[in-house]
Amino acid sequence: MTEQRFDDPHHLATAKVVVGVDGSEGSWTALRWAAQFAAGHGRELEILHGMDLVGTGRVLGDYEVLVPSVIDAAREQGKDVVARAERLARSMAPELRISARVSTDTGRDLLLEHSAEAYAVVLGATGDAGTFTHLGSTLLAVTAHARGTVVVVRTDPDAGGTAHASGPVVLGVDGSPVGEAAIAAAFTEAAERGAELVAVHVWSDWDFGRFAGHTSLGELDLDNVEQAILAERLAGWQEKFPEVRVARKVEVSAPAPHLLDWSKVAQLLVVGSRGRGGFAGMLLGSTANTLVQHAACPVMVVHPHDDLRR
Repeated sequence: MTEQRFDDPHHLATAKVVVGVDGSEGSWTALRWAAQFAAGHGRELEILHGMDLVGTGRVLGDYEVLVPSVIDAAREQGKDVVARAERLARSMAPELRISARVSTDTGRDLLLEHSAEAYAVVLGATGDAGTFTHLGSTLLAVTAHARGTVVVVRTDPDAGGTAHASGPVVLGVDGSPVGEAAIAAAFTEAAERGAELVAVHVWSDWDFGRFAGHTSLGELDLDNVEQAILAERLAGWQEKFPEVRVARKVEVSAPAPHLLDWSKVAQLLVVGSRGRGGFAGMLLGSTANTLVQHAACPVMVVHPHDDLRR
């Protein structure tokens, strides 16, 4: 097991796996994945449904008193969605501890609020109803601003629209300190699943200052340099997780295309929320942004612990 920080609420025994549902097919896929994920980690699953009645009230305005049935219908629909979600989760993992909540808030606000103490927040990448819609403000806002770990459950259209049940855990490794949380999560997931861990390091934004004194970059075998950097980044974690088989891959050019290719065979992609070139205020880097929109497997975006203070 990894070392846990005593001030990290996400790894307390009480921390839950939180999943948002809205009745769309994408949210049911996310729920199935979240139920198995929670069961595998011995965590309680909390199902959340945001009705956005505040927004509904703004739309209705003065007519709200004339059509109370709209509000009542929204509440009934919310109850039905959550009841169906509980049944589905129970069918996936009969012994799973489950709690549920229907709120008048938006799905986005509900998930962001619960992310502060969640083990992970899970949501679907495709949807056609409610607040959890594909590439909508909820998905991107939660992925960028949630605290801790967010999993966007993407599926492979070539595999019948289902999430991969096998394959390696693929980790995108950058050269920044903020990526350490992602490395820890990836090793944990590979160990839990008995899967191979493929660590992909892509170098393109060279720091020319490192090569001062050389007349040209050709004097150095940059591939070997980056291989050594990757090996050093993983060494301590390989000692903590000796049972995890690790394959190290070093590539050239932008990371997103390489990771998208790996997503076709991976059961999970793990990346940090910000890359080596990101600014502290940029809570979701370009690579993570691309993956949650286009990957063919679930994507785990890990925010560093320091992001909890933002």
